[in-house]
Amino acid sequence: MTTKRSLVGSVKLQVRTLATIVAVLWGIEIVDFAFFGGALNNLGIKPRRVEGLWGILFAPFLHGDFLHLIANTLPLVSMGWLIMLRDESDLVAVTIITALIGGVGTWLIGTPATHIGASGVIFGYFGFLLLRGYFERSLVAIAFSIVVAFLYGGIIWGVLPSQPGISWEGHLCGFIGGIIAARLLSKPRKQSQNFDV
Repeated sequence: MTTKRSLVGSVKLQVRTLATIVAVLWGIEIVDFAFFGGALNNLGIKPRRVEGLWGILFAPFLHGDFLHLIANTLPLVSMGWLIMLRDESDLVAVTIITALIGGVGTWLIGTPATHIGASGVIFGYFGFLLLRGYFERSLVAIAFSIVVAFLYGGIIWGVLPSQPGISWEGHLCGFIGGIIAARLLSKPRKQSQNFDV
């Protein structure tokens, strides 16, 4: 009974967390559209410009339009949920690490434009889930890596310059941030132990 109650509590926390993230992102986009005419997007990352440093904090919350936000919402929620399945606190740590590393990297190497959107964080989630199995060497983590590779493996091409107007630099740096998060947060098994389920 306690385990069942604990599981229900975990699921409720996960749903509340993801719903809050979605509500914040959509709330900001609605306010930006309705009251600022998209002007909040000027707070994005402007590479190698001092005023563009603020974008490291703000860019993941800003989107070019509702289609941009819709495209980011589903992978953000689904991969965010996969991260939380093991430990809800992992989502906060992975998000902060990938947003900061992805943002700083984009500021350093990005093309001269204003970079916005949560896709850098999404690529960070992807990198984290993909490489956590490698760093942990546990059956569960490896299984998650395989599932993520199967479901989302196609997005890896987004780290390459392919389409004008898409911040491949943000994708690449976010992905690297996710790998770093996987390395920092993984709990590798001892060599003497078998794979842990």
